[in-house]
Amino acid sequence: MKQRSFGKHDVSVSEIGFGAWAIGGSWGPQAEEDSVAALEKSLGLGLNFIDTAAGYGGGKSERIIGEVLRSIGRTDVFVATKTPPAPGPWPPSPYCKADDRYSMDYLRSNLEERLKFLGTDKVDLLQLHTWTRAWNRNPVPFERLRQLQSEGLIGLIGISTPEHDQNSVIDLMRGGWVDSVQVIYNIFEQEPAAELLDVAAETGTGIIVRVVFDEGVLTGKFTKETTFAEGDFRNGYFAGDRLGRAIDRVDAIKKTVHEHLGKSDAATMASVAIRFALAHPAVSVVIPGIRNVSQAEANCSVSDEAPLSQELLLALREHRWNRAFWYGGK
Repeated sequence: MKQRSFGKHDVSVSEIGFGAWAIGGSWGPQAEEDSVAALEKSLGLGLNFIDTAAGYGGGKSERIIGEVLRSIGRTDVFVATKTPPAPGPWPPSPYCKADDRYSMDYLRSNLEERLKFLGTDKVDLLQLHTWTRAWNRNPVPFERLRQLQSEGLIGLIGISTPEHDQNSVIDLMRGGWVDSVQVIYNIFEQEPAAELLDVAAETGTGIIVRVVFDEGVLTGKFTKETTFAEGDFRNGYFAGDRLGRAIDRVDAIKKTVHEHLGKSDAATMASVAIRFALAHPAVSVVIPGIRNVSQAEANCSVSDEAPLSQELLLALREHRWNRAFWYGGK
């Protein structure tokens, strides 16, 4: 497993990380023994970065991670988690006040909960789970996080971009407010390459890439007849004609990949999707969702593959889709 620097920070992370949303729920049925096996296999293959959140099963994902790390005696794994804003609109409205959504009392109590579920006395990286550009002029939540950091409760401080306005975090990066940014970057969503990723390189901000498969469709394994289990959030993500529209675009990507690699099966497509994200030098780690041993083996093995050719990367740029986030009814 190849390692990368985490921005300017004295941290070396595996370039493939463990996306831990699915082991907390919301992705259909998930047996806990499969989650444990997936974690153990990933760690055994050299992965040392795990990303989770308070919202992933209300702490279930964090609990499983903490229990696995203690059971195998691993203290060298970098664990990132996220604190959501206090109840209210998601993402926060421009009219929301930071003091209401990320007050000091709320941040402290939520962090205490994160520590409890993870079974630790310090979080390696605490990320705010979303944001609004309206708070950029006076980003007081980060002042509060720095206070918690000074108390030894947090290692690094980051932010997970709001899907509809990812560039809203660029000012925070330039202002030195964040140590890392978690961003959506994939073959469809290439907007971060316009500015965000370059600013990360300039400022030494660690970059965590999420949604590298666009919730699975970029692996090429879905068809227009694919259905999702009750309770799987993808029923909403791919509602209406969204899945069909995405499949049509993936079919076009498959043709491009086949022209360059001579194959475009699901394993190849998944590998290409990850390697596309890894091709940008500002990227520190890509965190595909991993929910079983076979996914752990497949995703971790991508680190052993050669980088994509410049010719294929240039061809894949033509498949960018200026969809931004799925807005209601679109």
